[in-house]
Amino acid sequence: MIRLATVVLLLSFPALVYAADAPAAAPRAARSIHLHYPAPDADAFYNEVTVERSVPGSYFMACGFRHGYFGIQELSGGRKVVLFSVWDASRGDDAEKVPLEKRVEVLHQDPAVEVKRFGGEGTGGQSFFKYDWKTGETCRFLVRAKVDGQKTAYAAYFYLSQEKSWKHLVTFRTFTGGDRLNGLYSFIEDFRRDTKSAGEIRRAAFGNGWVLAGGWKPLLKARFTASSSEWEAKETIDAGVADAGFYLQTGGDTKTTTPLDRTIERNGSDSKQPDVPAE
Repeated sequence: MIRLATVVLLLSFPALVYAADAPAAAPRAARSIHLHYPAPDADAFYNEVTVERSVPGSYFMACGFRHGYFGIQELSGGRKVVLFSVWDASRGDDAEKVPLEKRVEVLHQDPAVEVKRFGGEGTGGQSFFKYDWKTGETCRFLVRAKVDGQKTAYAAYFYLSQEKSWKHLVTFRTFTGGDRLNGLYSFIEDFRRDTKSAGEIRRAAFGNGWVLAGGWKPLLKARFTASSSEWEAKETIDAGVADAGFYLQTGGDTKTTTPLDRTIERNGSDSKQPDVPAE
């Protein structure tokens, strides 16, 4: 039996009846997806990225670690950059409130590289190098770590394909408690987040990853994970192995072939130890 009070409530607030049937809000962005590489603590991390599909507002991150990340972005108007960031050893999102002694230090800066502070997702130091990377071009990244007491200096190197040489972009130093390179990962992110971007595909191949830990060791396994943000599209994600490397794809009409949290493994027979600059 329906009580009179219940009837009065439904008549007074009809929205309660239909709330369950209300359409869900359209996702603002394609889902951020990641590859986590099981690896020992390392002194260097090398990785390669070949972007296969991109749109403005895309970040293809190659070398992520506990204290920072390194990759390439496509900005608005077709502008493209190489981005390397390292976090402060402090909590909060306001970069101006971090005491000077807790801020990331700049030990090296190439003249062609812009360095500035960032906030909003933690705080730290970030660097930008203008580089017009192309779809189908294999971009090569190297991060070296040097521990100095409770701090670690992270040096970022990017390979210039046309010049066939490495460029030392920047070296940031931060409090780490003596960490080397650990918690290694890669990702694709849609940072435009204007609803339309959720319907656009981003895809990249990540291949020939290596770490230096008592000798060079190839990264042959990766675990597929994704962001849990409510405003991202949930189902249009995928990861897998192709051409001896891993791939990530998100957005648009992407179909999932690999379940989340699945560990995938690439063929290491063609892995070539990287030719990288010395310290």
